[in-house]
Amino acid sequence: MDKKHLYEVIVEWTGNKGEGTKAYQAYERSHVIRVNNKADILGSSDPAFRGDPTKHNPEEMLVSSLSTCHMLWYLHLCASAGVVVTKYLDKAEGVMAETAEGGHFVEVILKPEVEVLDHSMLAKAEAIHSDANKHCFIANSVNFPVRHKATTRVRK
Repeated sequence: MDKKHLYEVIVEWTGNKGEGTKAYQAYERSHVIRVNNKADILGSSDPAFRGDPTKHNPEEMLVSSLSTCHMLWYLHLCASAGVVVTKYLDKAEGVMAETAEGGHFVEVILKPEVEVLDHSMLAKAEAIHSDANKHCFIANSVNFPVRHKATTRVRK
């Protein structure tokens, strides 16, 4: 039997300006995402959809989830393979196509910049990205490609 994990979040809309959703322009898209014993995340919609540009939007959070999941699997697999990673930075990008029916993500490209301890680890460090992509729970749950264009260098 497979193990199951439950993830609980609370999302509370905070954008009622007094008239609720009386009209499309009458309310803010602001909301708070809460998880027990963790800092709140202030959210909104993308500014293209009347959102607050100073708050996180769902599209950014989806790309962040994919990037984070890949990173955590990558670091785990590197540690298991004897590859010492000293820095990791990902400048991930997601592309969403807006359609008459709503929209959908077309792809996410992860762009990790990885630093390893010495030159002998470079090839293995680069190859592990493919394994991390295969293991990532989030990447395995979406219906669009998650690609990676990694850069790996040796610590100076």
